[in-house]
Amino acid sequence: MIREATIVAAHGRHYEVEDSHGDRCQALPFGKTSTFACGDRVRIRSAAADQARIVELIPRSSCLFRSDQWKQKLIAANASQIVIVVASEPAFSAELVSRALAAAENQHMRALIVLNKNDLTANLATGRRQLEAFATLGYRVIEMAAKQDVNQLRPMLHGQCSVLVGQSGMGKSTLINTLVPGAGAATREISTALDSGKHTTTHATLYGIDVDSTIIDSPGLQEFGLAHLTFGEIEHAFIEFRPTLGQCRFHDCRHDAEPDCAVKDLLAAGVIDRDRYDHFRTIIRQQEKGAGLAGPSSR
Repeated sequence: MIREATIVAAHGRHYEVEDSHGDRCQALPFGKTSTFACGDRVRIRSAAADQARIVELIPRSSCLFRSDQWKQKLIAANASQIVIVVASEPAFSAELVSRALAAAENQHMRALIVLNKNDLTANLATGRRQLEAFATLGYRVIEMAAKQDVNQLRPMLHGQCSVLVGQSGMGKSTLINTLVPGAGAATREISTALDSGKHTTTHATLYGIDVDSTIIDSPGLQEFGLAHLTFGEIEHAFIEFRPTLGQCRFHDCRHDAEPDCAVKDLLAAGVIDRDRYDHFRTIIRQQEKGAGLAGPSSR
């Protein structure tokens, strides 16, 4: 019998799925390749006790992924909101934040930036300065300490399928465990079932927060390649560039050394943040070189 289900955990070609009745089982795709992500809606066919085969992917509303010149890494499917978790200890890369926002903009997802660990004050002012440009653009930025209180975050998750992304060490696992009591135990059970190790961030996992809200915890990352995006998609994903697009002298302007560049004019006028422009140019240079990897910048 074929039935619909949601992928609630993904590790390689091994998946945990949940159907509309809340029943869960392990599922494998046909063939040797895997193109599914946590959050995907799929149709499955029972294969054995607690086992199933994925027979069809139901069209997605969004698909968040990162890529370089060699491969793509699926992060989550059907998410409506990205929650980028950063902290001042350890330091975070603002360029990676720009990359994650660009990927989310390309998929028409809402965006929220969480400055976690604001109880650690030694480098907090630096972290705040790094996020000023994003807040100025209208991106929502909140501060909190996940170990103490997440009530400020809860209303922003309501009614959304949110995906948490961030570098390792930003406190995403603590945030999940505070939002979803028992999430750690559930993750260990899934890890055992999927034979994917015991660490909580080895695979993406979907949790229910309430009847209207879900959240996907993704593994910590140090890179966020955008090799899958075209130049036009990247420039459009930098929302402060949009009013100028099509106004440069040259229709194929790269917003670099060309004369009469509308983007550079706004940069010179201080309308566009210099660090954000540098993030854009780094992404484009790496795209042109075929690298698509996140740089070491920690601006």
